[in-house]
Amino acid sequence: WRPASAEEGFEIVRRRLFEPILDPAHFKDRDVVARAFADLYRIQHQEFPPECRDAEYEKRIKAAYPIHPEVFDRLYNDWSTLVKFQRTRGVLRLMAAVIHSLWEKGDRSPLILPANISIDDPRVQFELTRYLSDNWVPVIEKDVDGPSSLPLQLDRDVPNLGKFSACRRVARSIYMGSAPLGKAAHRGLEDRQVKLGCVMPGESPAVFGDALRRLAGAATYLYQDGPRYWYSTQPTVTKLAEDRAEQLKRDADKVVAELEKRLRKDLEQKGDFSRIHAMPESGQDVSDDRDARLVVLRTDYPYSKDPGNAAVAAAKAILQMRGNTPRLFQNALVFLAADKTRLQDLDEAARKYLAWQSILVESETLDLAPQQVKQAETQLAAADSAVTARIPETYQWLLAPVQATPQSAITWEAIRLAGQDALAVRASKKLRSDELLLTGFAASRLRMELDRVPLWRGDHVSVGQLAEDFARYVYLPRLKHSSILVSAVSEGVGLMTWEQDGFAYADSFDESAGRYRGLRRMEAVSLADADSPGLVVRPEVANRQLAAETAEPPGGGSGSPPGGGEGAPDVRLPEGTPEVGGKTPPPGPTPPAAKQQPKRFHGTVTLDSSRVGRDASRIADEVIAHLGGLVGAKVTVTLEISADIPAGVPDHVVRTVTENSRTLKFTSQGFEKE
Repeated sequence: WRPASAEEGFEIVRRRLFEPILDPAHFKDRDVVARAFADLYRIQHQEFPPECRDAEYEKRIKAAYPIHPEVFDRLYNDWSTLVKFQRTRGVLRLMAAVIHSLWEKGDRSPLILPANISIDDPRVQFELTRYLSDNWVPVIEKDVDGPSSLPLQLDRDVPNLGKFSACRRVARSIYMGSAPLGKAAHRGLEDRQVKLGCVMPGESPAVFGDALRRLAGAATYLYQDGPRYWYSTQPTVTKLAEDRAEQLKRDADKVVAELEKRLRKDLEQKGDFSRIHAMPESGQDVSDDRDARLVVLRTDYPYSKDPGNAAVAAAKAILQMRGNTPRLFQNALVFLAADKTRLQDLDEAARKYLAWQSILVESETLDLAPQQVKQAETQLAAADSAVTARIPETYQWLLAPVQATPQSAITWEAIRLAGQDALAVRASKKLRSDELLLTGFAASRLRMELDRVPLWRGDHVSVGQLAEDFARYVYLPRLKHSSILVSAVSEGVGLMTWEQDGFAYADSFDESAGRYRGLRRMEAVSLADADSPGLVVRPEVANRQLAAETAEPPGGGSGSPPGGGEGAPDVRLPEGTPEVGGKTPPPGPTPPAAKQQPKRFHGTVTLDSSRVGRDASRIADEVIAHLGGLVGAKVTVTLEISADIPAGVPDHVVRTVTENSRTLKFTSQGFEKE
């Protein structure tokens, strides 16, 4: 006597439980089903074990029909290792209960797979637990199958999974392949084996892969080691992680700190912005500069489509004020905000990550087994990936202030971001494509803006004033950097069509003489930066001066005599004196003595207290440098500070200012009470 082989067992069970197939139409039905499963395994071969794609496996499906070969493999290879489980009688008893349960429920599946075994049915559950030494009923009720089980709850919560009962089918498949081997050295099923026990023709294996990942991340008794999964009667550390993640709801600062750390790492790639202001506490933390910058709002200020949402309110406050001072350069800022709905998912992922991280840190204190440590490491890596993936999904709203005309009010344009780049890179790409941030500026467009608004201050405007205008007024194009404006000015002066598409350039304007010094057009102009002294001049005004200078007679003050070369002396003869022949006229009156030049300079200027550094730098470059460069010049600069504080100065400010004044070697300083 010898026990029946697996193939013989297939035939015995099939004959005992099903009538033989005699009708040719039934043979055809069997062959169609077998071919559909075989085609699925061949087409989606990367999702299933390699042996399934062979023609031999199709023959096995026909031989075991209407039971899937995977059911017999699990019963004869795994369950038969149990001491009390009889290979033929045990399989027969179990399958009889399974088939009766499916018949009562009216199940119309083409084959009976491990995923079709109704483990929640008391008769089936009895057959699946009577041979196991440990108490598996609580495990089944919580994590495998039953009215209050986790898989059923997940299927209800996720419609895409619930449509196929994917989590429930995955859990049944894992249980059938892992419960009898709980103490084996090489436990569990690979993910491909799990899918083999679940997926039917017409269904997507990816859906069941998603269900498997969700179960592994939430189940109390489901273990994972790489691609292998199994149930155990010993709880995993998942429950501990869930409890710790729940506790972190009361420690929001820790979660926010983790998210801010990750955001700052992502924002190291600045895109086209000169600077990123990450999670400022208030407008005081956002500097008031001319170059384009991105302000990433804190998670306290998410965006939603509700009017008056927190993100727009926070962006407005920062745009309008820097602390207690009105913000000047409003056109330099755009904002990035989190989506209110997605923020909940990001918060959950961050709490899970911190929970698993704390468990690993305390692994020795918690006395975790090596397998539990490995599980914690796997779950930590998964949680880390989830947080990384959800940050760009959450921070997807770009808020840009827009203004059509100088007279209209500022409105906010909310732009949804997409793509795989870093946050700032995605934001700058979208702004560029929507022309809300310019990285290049044509001279013709600068001329258009000069005339449209207009930006002229009379017949000209300084380059520095233009740079300030473009950074300040939201109705103008937003420039990446003031150097773009400088390039546009240089290009506009050098155009052959400067009168129509460009402008002229002058070093300065002499108000007493009513003329421009260093007036140029159709030639290259080199400017160091936007703070360089220089004027953009209206073409018609430049043409008038150039025409007047060209038409000035040779005897005029600044012309040269006809035929004279550059630098020729300007000789003036009294009126009526002949140019050729005649006697030399008598000498005229003695020329006046040379004009005495000034020997001293003094000047007083009031600086904007919020921009002292910038203004002082300009004064040093444009005034002090010219005076100090003269031979023998002695230049003294004295800075006088006067501050009136009606509410009084706090003690800590008095101490700070007094100490800093001493350090900076003030000759005199002090506070007064009256």
